[in-house]
Amino acid sequence: MSMNATIDDIYRHQSRRVLATLIRLLGDFDRAEEALHDAFAAAAQQWTEETIPANPYGWLVSAGRFRAIDHIRRRARFDASTADIADSLYPEGEMMEIAENQEIEDDMLRLIFTCCHPLIPAEAQMAMALRVVCGLTTEEIAHAFLVPAPTVAQRIVRAKNRIRAAHIPYEVPAKTEQPERLAQVLHVIYLVFNEGYSASSGAAIVRADLATEAIRLCRLLLTLLPDPEVAGLLAMMLLQDSRRSARASVSGDLILLADQDRTLWDGTKIREGLAFAAEAMAGESVGSYALQAAIAARHARAATTDQTDWRGIVALYDLLLVAHPSPVVELNRAVAVSMCDGPAAGLRIVDGLLGEDRLAKYHLAHAARADFLRQLNRDDDARQAYETALSLCHQAPEQAFLRKRLAELADKTRQR
Repeated sequence: MSMNATIDDIYRHQSRRVLATLIRLLGDFDRAEEALHDAFAAAAQQWTEETIPANPYGWLVSAGRFRAIDHIRRRARFDASTADIADSLYPEGEMMEIAENQEIEDDMLRLIFTCCHPLIPAEAQMAMALRVVCGLTTEEIAHAFLVPAPTVAQRIVRAKNRIRAAHIPYEVPAKTEQPERLAQVLHVIYLVFNEGYSASSGAAIVRADLATEAIRLCRLLLTLLPDPEVAGLLAMMLLQDSRRSARASVSGDLILLADQDRTLWDGTKIREGLAFAAEAMAGESVGSYALQAAIAARHARAATTDQTDWRGIVALYDLLLVAHPSPVVELNRAVAVSMCDGPAAGLRIVDGLLGEDRLAKYHLAHAARADFLRQLNRDDDARQAYETALSLCHQAPEQAFLRKRLAELADKTRQR
């Protein structure tokens, strides 16, 4: 692997942790993002195969911090007030060593709690968290929320300004304050995992680094807040992630759940996920993550698609719609209904959702509709639905799958 490829790999897997620590050390999001890029630029100039540090994370944090303070001190020549900032960030002569397994509260979790502060509007919390925790672009976040990219950019700017103006501390709050932020923190971790489990764009189906990080953060959160919903989210992520190796071919092609080799599913994650799912469902109240874990557990226990308890899954989706009404949940329920009552039943539900314009820009809704139409031999309608799904899709393996379906329909037409 070339040095550039090595640095790119380190950026992909560690840049979010480096950024989180720099935000803690520098006390400012924009300053930390600038320091992050400076640190990686320095690495590209200084590292060789022989000199790459044993602890790249620590090296990058130190390099980023040094460069941030150098920038501040240069600006201090024109603004004397910034000199005090530089001195407070790094007193002269102080040496900094950052161990890989520092015995401090996790910086990524601090960052999520900061993004989820109640003084920040909810939609800005999500945009900010996905930007700094996942490293998603504004365009990717806009696609995830089905809103214009400028709207996302404005939300992120507003969130940063609110943090700065209100002097919101970069910290995991006291235990008495944690429960009121729990729902938003769980939602952020859930979104991080979703982006890892099924990337919104790019050449790969999975971003394993994000899925793994979300699971790690949820484990850490469970030690801070042993809540059934935290256990439910952890269970759901473990059970979903257990299928990772079976979800794509060697060449990277998408493999649907029905066609996956279930011997490739990770038994250790399934056993752990089932245990956490049972813990979540045994709580005094059952929340949305516990219900999602219960749905994932039904899939995990089934030896084949045909042996899956689809009626039980539909019943769980009915409960989930009460706990967490969502058109995406309704779409997932439609797929389960089709497995029980046939594609026409699923199509009626999806047509209702699209008729209400709630999922008009969601490619998976059009892909599901296309699949129901294909099963009903309504090939012309199916082709139009697949083309709509393809026009809205930004992930290369999903695009390839949709093109394959269109090619199959074309072959079927020629053979008539």
